[in-house]
Amino acid sequence: MTSVKEVRVDEAPDGGLGRGRFYFTDAYSVFDWGRMPDDVPGKGASLCTMGAHNFERLEAANVPTHYRGVVADGEVTSLDDATEPPREMAVDLAPVPELPHEGRDYDYDAYHATADDAVLVPLEVVFRNVVPPGSSLRDRSTPADHGLDDDEWPDGAVDLEDPIVEFSTKFEDGDRYLDASEAEAAAGPADLDDLASLALEVNRLVTERAAERGFVHQDGKIEVLWVDGEVRVADVVGTFDENRFSFDGVQVSKEVVRQHYRDAEPGWVEAVAAAKERARDEDVADWKSLCDVSPGPLPDDVLGAVRDLYLAGANRYTGRQWFDAPSMADAVAAVAER
Repeated sequence: MTSVKEVRVDEAPDGGLGRGRFYFTDAYSVFDWGRMPDDVPGKGASLCTMGAHNFERLEAANVPTHYRGVVADGEVTSLDDATEPPREMAVDLAPVPELPHEGRDYDYDAYHATADDAVLVPLEVVFRNVVPPGSSLRDRSTPADHGLDDDEWPDGAVDLEDPIVEFSTKFEDGDRYLDASEAEAAAGPADLDDLASLALEVNRLVTERAAERGFVHQDGKIEVLWVDGEVRVADVVGTFDENRFSFDGVQVSKEVVRQHYRDAEPGWVEAVAAAKERARDEDVADWKSLCDVSPGPLPDDVLGAVRDLYLAGANRYTGRQWFDAPSMADAVAAVAER
């Protein structure tokens, strides 16, 4: 399914919903590269645990999702009843039609033409509460576009009075943000206002939980199923891969890994950006085939710090000691010292 999750189908979707499981690997991905050359031990279980915790909070708030529980000893159960951190999550599966394209011209009408009573909406719905350094929003807009007084983005994080919702592509080779008309075409039968409302409710609940546990929830995204006219939260929500959090003023999401590569392997980061730009100019979908530089693995000390951050974060966020990890404060201090 993705470079870091595997989908295991128990009952294939045929027009309507099927059933399956997400298996969370320890792989990581940055800058749309796909699977990187090494793994972060325990990362998959930490993401599954945080994701399940959030889904069960959404369920308690009557937010519709595709979540069915976690898999423990081959059985589907609630996270509360699990005795060890889970690595598999049971979910409903919607059909995912082929998205035809010529170069970078994608045919969303054809994608939705084969959909029946259910479909995975080919969008990511992004919400932002804070504009931190490194946010792509800084490259695509000015503070004035969002009702802020600054002419230019300041160096530090910028708090937004109201969350921003944006739509980006899900299945194109290289994510891109869409204007309203493009997003509407990609959404097919799903209403954009319904998608935005669902994203804002998820954002509200994750932000509230983060604040309870000492985190600042900066931004994140959801994916969505459309089922018989209803939109439901899909994929996984509120983890260090899908969302950006800070703790004691320090970034504690996948942004830590991104920043390492910016600092340690700028040649690869620049080559990725150049390949994406060349692909746009040449109307080529597979930008990665144009990149002749590959990333190296994380150094042992960085790998250990990232591991501790994921595991300590899951413990702190859920309020349960799932993993043998340092305190969140110590894990963050180790990252801040780098």
